[in-house]
This record gives sequence, structure tokens and C-alpha cells, in this order.
Amino acid sequence: MTAEFRVETSPVSDDQATGKAKELLEGARAKLGFVPNMYRGMAVNPGLLSTYLHGYALYRESGNFTPPEQEVVFLTVSLANGCDYCTAAHSMLAIKMSKLGEAHTQALRDGKPLNDAKLEALRKFTHHMWETRGLPTKAEAEAFKAAGYGDVHVLEIILALAVKTISNYANHVNHTDVDEVFAPFTVDKTVEPA
Repeated sequence: MTAEFRVETSPVSDDQATGKAKELLEGARAKLGFVPNMYRGMAVNPGLLSTYLHGYALYRESGNFTPPEQEVVFLTVSLANGCDYCTAAHSMLAIKMSKLGEAHTQALRDGKPLNDAKLEALRKFTHHMWETRGLPTKAEAEAFKAAGYGDVHVLEIILALAVKTISNYANHVNHTDVDEVFAPFTVDKTVEPA
């Protein structure tokens, strides 16, 4: 087994932040009330954090998915990429902010089908898009559309995949510590996934 890579640069603290990094971290604090550890790790390269925040805001604010649907997509991708930080964060957001609900959130975390046909179609197609690296089969795309989605939703999944790839991969190389606010939703590594 090979050792996991870790960037050697420390996350950006408030004292160290300058220029664009300082602007982005201050903006996060003003919007969220705190600066997530993930942002501090990405702020080492402000272009990375800026790109992530821009794409994330567009996905959240300008998209066609409902907040619960957004979380289905984000959790599906974060779980597929094995990102414990984003799985914890989006689990909290799913339940407390987006109103996806505990049962659906836990089913996603457990790798089980959702008991809502439309959300399950979204979960399946999102995973298919991840698995095929954006080369969906016609049959899978038609099943997704038959559930009530359209081409614009396919493109939104691509945006979500891009945003989550940025955050998931940054968390992998930064070995980001889960923030206290997300801690109750930390992934339990002692439980085998279904």
C-alpha cells in the first residue's frame, strides 16, 4: 500500500491571509459566520478557492434543481469520490438547510436507493455520470429524463461534478479536518458501506 500524498503547505490562517486569499476568506466569514477548514486549505492557491466558490454559488443560486435535489447530487459525488469532509458537510446541509431529510440523507450515506422515485433517478444518473466520466448511455439519459428532468439538469450535474471534484480532491491532498459544525455528521470508518 502506498502512502497518501499530503500537501506540505499549511492552511491559510487569518493572520497569514493576504490579497485575494484574504478577500475570499473574509467573504466566507461574512456569509457563513465562520471560515470552513476546506476554504483555508484551498486558499493556499486563491485561484482554486475562487473557482470553487464561483461554481458553487452558480450551482446553488442559478440552477434548476431544488435544494434537496442539489444535496442528492453533491452527496452522491462526494461519496463516490470518497471525500469524508464533503460527505459530513453536505449531510449537515441536507438535513438542516436543504430539507432533504434524515432518511434520504442516511440512505445516500449507506449507498442505498432512495424511496422517492424522482430523487432515486437523480441519484442513479448522477452516479452514472461520475462513473462514465461524463459519457452517459442513451438508455440512462432517457431514464433520467423520464423521471422529469431535462437536458439543463444533465448540464447542471456536470457543474456539480466540477465543483465537487475541486473540493473533494483538495480535501484529499490537504487531509482537511472536519469543522466542528459538521462533526456530528462525520463518516464512521468502522462501519462497512452497504
